[in-house]
Amino acid sequence: MFKKIGPGILVAAAFVGPGTITVCTLAGVHFGYSMLWAVLVSVIATIILQEMSGRIGVFTQKGLMDVVKEQIGIKWVKHLVIALVLLAILVGNAAYEAGNIGGATLGLEGLFGPSRFYPLLIGAMAFVLLWFSGYKTLEKVFAGLVGFMGLCFLIAAILTKPSLLDIGKNLFVPNLPEGGILTVVALVGTTVVPYNLFLHASLVKEKWKSKDELKAVKWDTVISIGLGGLVSMAILITAASAPLEDVRNAMDLAVGLEPLFGKSAIYFIACGLLAAGVTSAITAPLAAAFVANSCLGWKGMQDKRFKMVWMVILFLGVFFLSFDIKPIQVIQFAQVANGMVLPIMAILLLWIVNRTSVMGKHTNSLFQNIIGFAIITFSIFLGAKSIMKVIGLV
Repeated sequence: MFKKIGPGILVAAAFVGPGTITVCTLAGVHFGYSMLWAVLVSVIATIILQEMSGRIGVFTQKGLMDVVKEQIGIKWVKHLVIALVLLAILVGNAAYEAGNIGGATLGLEGLFGPSRFYPLLIGAMAFVLLWFSGYKTLEKVFAGLVGFMGLCFLIAAILTKPSLLDIGKNLFVPNLPEGGILTVVALVGTTVVPYNLFLHASLVKEKWKSKDELKAVKWDTVISIGLGGLVSMAILITAASAPLEDVRNAMDLAVGLEPLFGKSAIYFIACGLLAAGVTSAITAPLAAAFVANSCLGWKGMQDKRFKMVWMVILFLGVFFLSFDIKPIQVIQFAQVANGMVLPIMAILLLWIVNRTSVMGKHTNSLFQNIIGFAIITFSIFLGAKSIMKVIGLV
């Protein structure tokens, strides 16, 4: 079973990045264990959406946007969806890439001290892996990095000696503390990531070529994303157990733990943050390239235009971080666009997996549709909150 683990591990690597680490850290510091249920709900929603995306990928042997383009009969609607997706994912991933590289940079600084060359080093590492590696090599690299990252954060959580009774209670009994709604939205928003839907469908067809492999796709999705959720919970538990008040990023968490556990705390958190930053710094450009490939009908990972897209995303991330440029307006646009894309793609995803002309006998069950509608409802709420936050209404 573990030999079949593949695309799901890249999806897990994509959502457990510096942003997730920071959000989980803040949730733990401000609300203790009481937000664990929100992480669990986010992970379940992600598994359900990603399973649908993976099923479409292996059954149709096409990218998600290829299928969407075929199924939308109204020309102007099709072009509108393609334009929105392209803008949201390409601009969004370019804007967020600096944060991914910045997370890896923080990890290096925690291990070796400050240096202005770290962004270039991370960028060069990502470039080499993307340029010279095929899918199978990337899969092995990511499995190693995610395993390493998970081990670091799990050890950090165990070091804090958390209360298992409190963890169990807050994991399965929803509790919304005062002022916690935006934290719940942030936890869901950093886990249920729109570009991962495209990434997953495209990667699945790179690994599996037969409809008989649907069971393997499902197990890969459940195990990989479940492990990613476990990492997120470990970060929240570590932060909840640490004596911290003022936290801006994950390395502040390490510094707060140092008086209790010595230098080992800094090394574990720094190594985990480095692994999380590197994996996200690679998956964000890769996902953007797969989206462009699917929208514009290119020839896959070896197409020069495919490579050009991920190179531009990677370059912009290194450039913004190296020169301390904060493209606030670009990031705000990306937040609005992604807030619109998630519900649209969730609706299209549910529509496609219920079409027998596309999926044959592998359409959704009634239970999957009920859960799917619940996720769509919440994604609309999530998107609305994201947009209102940008324009200053919340």
